[in-house]
Amino acid sequence: MPWGSIISFCLKYWKPIAVVLVALAIFGCGWIEGTGHVQTEWDAEHQALALEASRQAQHQAEATVQVVTQYVDRVQVVKGKSQTIIKEVPVYVPADADADCNIHMGFVRLHDAAATNTLPGPSGDTDAAASGVALSTVAETVAVNYGACRENIEQIIAWQQWALVMGKTGP
Repeated sequence: MPWGSIISFCLKYWKPIAVVLVALAIFGCGWIEGTGHVQTEWDAEHQALALEASRQAQHQAEATVQVVTQYVDRVQVVKGKSQTIIKEVPVYVPADADADCNIHMGFVRLHDAAATNTLPGPSGDTDAAASGVALSTVAETVAVNYGACRENIEQIIAWQQWALVMGKTGP
């Protein structure tokens, strides 16, 4: 198509061509402005979520420190009491009590089975024999075991407190 016919076509249909060009320009401006607006909203929402996550992390870190500090303090108290009880074994279970009391092998086997959470084998004649374990040793072992059990209880309480705090949504 020669240039002359293109020019005559444009002069003949200039109004529809102008309308189409104006419409395309308006559409293009709207598109650009709309995407900028959506991006701005997305950026603001993303920043708000990041700020909230940061606040949550700070709250959880503070709560963790508080729970751990309380746990450590309680365990120190438990350990202190356990050590005091163990030191008092000779007072409450004197040497003459050791001499008067015969700890049988059956008791030792049953105690050890309970400590390891295993079933003891069948009892027999050897269970009635003296074990050579002193009553004071039994008392000290029981005190150590109960102290360890109490420490475990404090640990479980601390884990429960921590889980409750972590389950809350904010400070």
